[in-house]
Amino acid sequence: MLVKTYGSAVCGVDAYTIEMEVDLSTPFGFALVGLPDNAVRESKDRIMTAIKNVGYEWPRLKLTINMAPASIRKEGAAFDLGLAIGVLAASRQIRADEIGKYMMMGEVSLDGTLKPVKGVLPMAVQARKEKFKGIILPAENAFEAAIVNNLEVIPVQNLREAIGFLNGSGPITPVTQDTRLIFENARQCSTVDFADVSGQIIAKRALEVAAAGGHNVIMVGPPGAGKTMLAKRISTILPPLTTAEALESTKIHSVAGKLGNHATLMAQRPFRSPHHTTSGVALVGGGGIVPQPGEISLAHNGVLFLDEFPEFDKRVLEVLRQPLEDRKVTVSRARFSVDYPANFMLLASMNPCPCGFSSHPERRCVCSPMQVSRYFSKVSGPMLDRIDIHVEVQPVKFEDMMSGRRGDPSDTIRQRVEAAREIQARRFQAYPEIHCNAMMSSSMVREFCQVDQAGANLLELAMKKLGLSARAYDRILKVARTMADLSDSACINNSHLAEAIQFRLLDRPAFVNPNAAA
Repeated sequence: MLVKTYGSAVCGVDAYTIEMEVDLSTPFGFALVGLPDNAVRESKDRIMTAIKNVGYEWPRLKLTINMAPASIRKEGAAFDLGLAIGVLAASRQIRADEIGKYMMMGEVSLDGTLKPVKGVLPMAVQARKEKFKGIILPAENAFEAAIVNNLEVIPVQNLREAIGFLNGSGPITPVTQDTRLIFENARQCSTVDFADVSGQIIAKRALEVAAAGGHNVIMVGPPGAGKTMLAKRISTILPPLTTAEALESTKIHSVAGKLGNHATLMAQRPFRSPHHTTSGVALVGGGGIVPQPGEISLAHNGVLFLDEFPEFDKRVLEVLRQPLEDRKVTVSRARFSVDYPANFMLLASMNPCPCGFSSHPERRCVCSPMQVSRYFSKVSGPMLDRIDIHVEVQPVKFEDMMSGRRGDPSDTIRQRVEAAREIQARRFQAYPEIHCNAMMSSSMVREFCQVDQAGANLLELAMKKLGLSARAYDRILKVARTMADLSDSACINNSHLAEAIQFRLLDRPAFVNPNAAA
């Protein structure tokens, strides 16, 4: 008897339906075809033992299983449940009339218990797209799959429960979620606030501009000045995730296995902060036969914070250049390539010198000019060109800490940021792929960032004096455009340009090379 069951394979952040054809014929034997990896081939021993341990028999005829399409490599043990049900149905030990209506995924233990699998959310999205009635999967994955509406999510603890459900002898209530309510409640939660940061008016202004326009930022300052404290609060002033953005980010974390049990839709923008010993593969993605998303994709629609920026391996930093421009990363293998989204805001911090105190108002720096110059050279010019805002963070004065004066809370700043983003949304209505000023192309900069003659003269002076590249010129205009949006100004004026030029700290030769000052 030929029986078909259905599962799903994840490639990148999308899933593809896999048809598992199980056929029994007369001599004894076993064949599993369709480009399975070793873990899938080993499923025979797992499901054979599990079937016997739940009270059923392994068929004594030749068993042929084809996993189609054969062009997609099948990885991992998540196909165990579909294979086991297919074997039982083909040998007429369970009913087969409901099997084709459900997608089935789950790793089967030897005693029949189901273990959770990764990538359930894109699988559930694909199941709904393919018009399946529902998806049967381990109970630990049910809340994640229930994010997808109009799809029955059947949670099962073990193989026996799955058999009972398909036979009609053990009905199971589908898991549901009120995604909108959970989403609204979760995105209100935050344990940090910009009002907690004393002083740092310039740095706060820089981060507000960055949040309003989606700009990349690097903060330079001595240890203890508050760079990390500021970075951890950037998410609180970013516009809330839209439902589409939340679904995108949740899919990536699902594929990477970062959601955990009983996970629901991500309601807060991701904030990733990898250690400076992180490898290029961990940062960008890849590894193994089937690539996995890296930190830059896990930060999609959120913030990637790189603390101690020059301490990262220079080759690791250089791999960021293409994703920062293209907002995606392509990981290639011999047989295929995978695109991962990488639309993130880069937030970096560094000391002004190896000892950290060259710009400190009170402590003495012990670094030589050569050491300072070598320290800054760890970050290449092309990399710095891709960072829109360079801001100096000075230590907070004792008087500011003791004054008790609090700056604007995150809610107030976020309202200004959202108002600026609304202006940009109207501006880019004809460009569906552009959502903020930082994403503008060079032609769009010329269209939307026009300046008068006085502004052109100011830019010319800055270009000649600082030796700015063409890319840095575009960055200044984009940042100035965001400042104009924050002030609800239709035109970019000289004050916007001057402030944007001031936020190019690392373009100043005297700052990065003390010998130049002499």
